[in-house]
Amino acid sequence: MGALTSEELPVADPVVHFEIIGTDPTKLREYYGELFGWEFGVGDASSLEVSEPGNYGFVDGTTTGDGNGINGGIGGGDGYRPRVVFYVDVPDVEAALRKAESLGGTRRFGPEPKGAKKGELVVGQFTDPEGNLVGVAGLSS
Repeated sequence: MGALTSEELPVADPVVHFEIIGTDPTKLREYYGELFGWEFGVGDASSLEVSEPGNYGFVDGTTTGDGNGINGGIGGGDGYRPRVVFYVDVPDVEAALRKAESLGGTRRFGPEPKGAKKGELVVGQFTDPEGNLVGVAGLSS
């Protein structure tokens, strides 16, 4: 079996965001800022499940490396379990969460925020059958 060319590769939902969550987001932002040269715009996450209000540092992927990085964030706070998670862009967050569950995963939350207007960002998270946390993100319909 030969290698697939780029024209033959199937189109899949891309990874579009990462998060690093911990109990001291300020210290984590200082650490990763120093380590990788990342700069943060601090504000609110899309969900309280992700971070305390006003304590989520957003990293714009166009400002990292050669400008082709993915967006990310560092947040959390007291009572937030340390973890790293990536988000996949999907056309329908609710449908993706239902499918994850039907395949043996477990929904953790979402879609949130509840009552999002059409075209607003909504997110959700699930764990796969091995317990790995994965996020999905998309625009509300």
